[in-house]
Amino acid sequence: MTLRISRRRFLTAASATGLTAASGIALPYLSRAADRPAVTHGVQSGDVSADGGVIWARSDRPAQLMVEVATTESFKDARALPPINALPESDFTAKMLVDDLPTDQTIFYRARFRNLSDINVAGEPVIGRFRTAPNSRRDVSFVWGGDVAGQGWGINPDDGGMMTFAAMRKHNPDFLIHSGDTIYADGVIKDKVDLPGGKMWKNITIPEKDKVAETLAEFRAAHKYNLLDDNLRAFNAEIPIFVQWDDHEVTNNWSLSKQLPDAYRERDIMLLAARAARAFHDMYPMRESIVEPGRVYRTINYGPLVDVFMLDERSYRGGNGPNLQTEYGPDSWFIGPDQLAWLKRELSRSKALWKVIASDMPLSIVVYDDATSKKGSEAFAQGDNGPPRGRELEIADLLRFIKTAGIRNTVWLTADVHYTAAHYYNPDKASFQDFEPFWEFVSGPFNAGTFGPGEMDATFGPEVHYVKAPGPDRQNLPPSEGMQFFGHVKIDGTTGQMTVTLRDRADTALWAITLDPKTA
Repeated sequence: MTLRISRRRFLTAASATGLTAASGIALPYLSRAADRPAVTHGVQSGDVSADGGVIWARSDRPAQLMVEVATTESFKDARALPPINALPESDFTAKMLVDDLPTDQTIFYRARFRNLSDINVAGEPVIGRFRTAPNSRRDVSFVWGGDVAGQGWGINPDDGGMMTFAAMRKHNPDFLIHSGDTIYADGVIKDKVDLPGGKMWKNITIPEKDKVAETLAEFRAAHKYNLLDDNLRAFNAEIPIFVQWDDHEVTNNWSLSKQLPDAYRERDIMLLAARAARAFHDMYPMRESIVEPGRVYRTINYGPLVDVFMLDERSYRGGNGPNLQTEYGPDSWFIGPDQLAWLKRELSRSKALWKVIASDMPLSIVVYDDATSKKGSEAFAQGDNGPPRGRELEIADLLRFIKTAGIRNTVWLTADVHYTAAHYYNPDKASFQDFEPFWEFVSGPFNAGTFGPGEMDATFGPEVHYVKAPGPDRQNLPPSEGMQFFGHVKIDGTTGQMTVTLRDRADTALWAITLDPKTA
């Protein structure tokens, strides 16, 4: 049988499969395996929209990332995209913005690297997929949470690795909202940790995790450590990530006022933060801002049912202090005036039924800057239960704006505190009452020590409808205790109802609620 193929299709296929034309004849690659650049840490996709998304991979050497996209798993009629460079400056990572994709379609992609010194030599492809956002009211589901490889609890093959990612993957969600603490740059990973009862936790280790991260290479290595986990790589290949950062991407509770402990030779917190930010942006498939390079806050529109507003509560905050200011100013900034103005604009413009505000820290759980002395504020609340002060001024302003502007169906999702909870904000029980009731859901850790529960501040009237935490006498539980949590959200395309389920790493449904959308 003779196969007919057009010249255009042949050239596209030749480029994609590594064929070169010489004297009119297509030749295969002739090379040693050592000459072929390899994908070192799997593939990732992220910040998916109705017509595109970002694809990420890392090479083991200077190379060019080559990506094909297709609407079928067989890669029939695949589209080969122009290659982009992966250079030492980015630790051989490359992320490609792919656009002009069909709406509400599973997109299969094939990523591999070719040698910069010989473009006819390429490595083996790695396959991933994601689904573009819909333009119609189909069901949407997603998961969220945070906190990975914290408190010395790393990748333990004897415990199944990072099992929470395997549990989340079973739900085949449209995306993951990663609420921060994607790494613990300040956390050492030892090869063994003694457990009660003579048991032992055994970590996979790498040399860079023998100390706190200070150099750019060490920050990058902390991210690459997580990608050694089979469960996480399998999850990344199938589920897009919407990522934000918090403190442990740099060091615990960092702010402008941070005094670094003796473990750090580098004493400049802002230099550490700059290196950490570079590593963070290198290692995740984020759409990068051309307005403010390095910006983390952004809006992700995922069809008519949900918009996600990704906040950055780390980059613009004032120093961690008593948090008792009665007037708004730089010392009480948490997201800062520019980001606050952006959030108001984006909420006003949103035409989505549900507005999900992804906050890397909870609104009313008291998180102390110094947990031992219970002094200073790391989050919004300071625990005085009175009228808004300090960082609470931003929340009061925002909640009043949401009410006045008639913005409906806002839900807050967060992590950070290493337990799971559901909070209903009731103005009738609040010191500040000029807002409409709303829900905040907390989940995590994905793979870290379990803590809590935390103290609640009554300024905005939170009612604790559910909490699962180890209790004050059982803090920093290892993942093997099972108290690793994530949240799952499903929005019904027909009714518009949002069902939120809090789950553990065994995928047990711990608590759930179905919220009816308000239309007027």
